[in-house]
Amino acid sequence: MPDTTPDSSGISFTALYTGAVWQHNQLSDPRLATPRGELLYRLMAPFDGASRLVAGGNLRNYLLQRHLIIDALIARAVEEAGVTHVVEIACGLSPRGLRLRQRYPQLTVIEADLPAMAARKAAALATAGIDPQQHRVCPVDILAQEGEHSLDALLAAQCPAGEPVVVITEGLINYFTLPVISGFWQRLAALLAQRPGSRYLFDSFSLPANPLARSGILTLKNLLGGLTRSRVSLHFDSDLAAIRHLGDCGFGQVFSHNPEQYYRVLPIPQSRGNPLVRIIEARQG
Repeated sequence: MPDTTPDSSGISFTALYTGAVWQHNQLSDPRLATPRGELLYRLMAPFDGASRLVAGGNLRNYLLQRHLIIDALIARAVEEAGVTHVVEIACGLSPRGLRLRQRYPQLTVIEADLPAMAARKAAALATAGIDPQQHRVCPVDILAQEGEHSLDALLAAQCPAGEPVVVITEGLINYFTLPVISGFWQRLAALLAQRPGSRYLFDSFSLPANPLARSGILTLKNLLGGLTRSRVSLHFDSDLAAIRHLGDCGFGQVFSHNPEQYYRVLPIPQSRGNPLVRIIEARQG
């Protein structure tokens, strides 16, 4: 019989392209640049141009929208709720940890990814002069329900018991079917319930009504699925569906953030028409 066990090992491939987008938009550190990421960035340029014409936005725009909105929501949690620990799961080549520590020296940042990518990230950061006590890189597998690489083990080892934490999974959830990622959400909701005031941030995509735009998004979905050897899924048809589902998974309060709300607040690119990406913020306590 073929192995039908969900696998998250191919996803790190797209971290290279995403890292190049951050490099080209002055959001990253040169030590996180990769030749393969730059190659992917150039190869994707024709598709991104066509996507912007047809769908009113492209992958680069969506990546920047979600990244900067998540940053703003983290800042709100730190400044208004006093959160002192941030955990970025599937960190890839994200420069967020470096930027957060520059802006908030008191913050403890835990970057986590599959073991191979975590090792790569740790090596890249080793030359950045980071404080290993307040900026850590750890292996994690969100599908592991127990063991040293499980979510439970990560939070227990890296974050003080009972204290609020911000957990981020940027660019991750669409690489899993809804039943699989829902299992992760349920485990995360239970763990964060033990840490009142905690927040979970992730991005979600939906299909547009316009037939041409819809076709473009489906083409991109299939392309990403092939590159990552994963079944790329679009989980929700509406903001309300996402809010209800996360509530059913055990989160106390759930909010959906539309990039349109931030056009005059953050330096993010604007989409023509209703943006396809949303940032979901789920809170406990």
